[in-house]
Amino acid sequence: MSTYWPWWAGAIGLALVTINHTLITDRSLGVSAAWDRVLHWRRERELERMDEEFADDQALAEALAAATAEHFGTGTGASTVPQAPHEKSQPLEADTESAASERPAATSLRPAPLVTQAALLMSIFLGGFIAAVASGRFHLRFDMGPGFRDLVTADSITMIAMLFVGGVLVGFGTRLAGGCSSGHGLSGCGRLRPVSLVATAVFFGTAVAVSFLLWKVI
Repeated sequence: MSTYWPWWAGAIGLALVTINHTLITDRSLGVSAAWDRVLHWRRERELERMDEEFADDQALAEALAAATAEHFGTGTGASTVPQAPHEKSQPLEADTESAASERPAATSLRPAPLVTQAALLMSIFLGGFIAAVASGRFHLRFDMGPGFRDLVTADSITMIAMLFVGGVLVGFGTRLAGGCSSGHGLSGCGRLRPVSLVATAVFFGTAVAVSFLLWKVI
């Protein structure tokens, strides 16, 4: 590991990570959402405990139906669906079962367990650390390197202020777009979601434009 991986090896690695994460957790891969949940782990843990009470989709549906019937005064045992004649009940039941089978399970709509997303963030940190140590390039530094000094600023105070503002803008944009480069660029584009394709085109196009301005204009 004396040099960086070629682009195709990195692409294969990212694809394998995304596919494995989806197969194991049945969720899309996303770093910004994981980071937000880990930061608010007390709130998320409480939500997980509440979800565990309704882990059974059938029990959840029955509880919601009972609460709805009670709210509208029809009684928990009464049915709000008009009763069809006996000879026509079979097609109605078949349609109901077909609609239920097409409806996504409630568990698939819930976010991944908090411990899973915490492990994802720790793995990203440890993976980068191991790669840097194995390649012999690991060392602590308190600046952004000569490229940043030449293109942006060499003043440490200005550098910290710009990085802080840039981090706030990245966080705001990530939450506004509903995902980051991993959520949209890897998972979303891999599933051909239109919103992810547009979001990825926008933030990569913006990065290309800003890089061009820094290197060629400014």
